[in-house]
Formats: sequence, structure tokens, C-alpha cells
Amino acid sequence: MATMNISLPQALKDWVEAQADAGLYANASDYVRDLIRRDVEKREKTEALRVMVQEAEQSGFVTMTPEELYERVRKTYRPDK
Repeated sequence: MATMNISLPQALKDWVEAQADAGLYANASDYVRDLIRRDVEKREKTEALRVMVQEAEQSGFVTMTPEELYERVRKTYRPDK
């Protein structure tokens, strides 16, 4: 695993160490890695949503009512409800 040194203001350093001390993470590095993983996931989801919106805008207009569209989406993604 590669090593990276970062500088933090004292308040942030204390926060990171407190998360590890609370037993939520094994150490400060685990906490920072988790934050980075979450940021990567968030950015990937945001990009996927942006692509979906762009595709939707390019696909033209629908003739369904909002209720019909909602029901179609609900059946597609939550068929058990």
C-alpha cells in the first residue's frame, strides 16, 4: 500500500483521531480511507445520475402522465410493492 502524508489543522486532526479512539475505525488511516471511498462512490453515483438526466433530455418527450411514469418506475425498481 502506498503512503501519503497530509497536513490537517489541529481541530481536524483531533476529529480524525477521535473517530479511531471511539472504536469506529482501527486507526486514523482507516477513517480517511473510508471517507475517500465514500467520496468516490458519491461521485460515481452523481455522474451516473448526470448521464441519466442527459440521456433523458435527449430522448424527447413522453406522453405518460406523471402518475403513470411513477407507477412504471415503481414496478421496475420495486416490483414487490
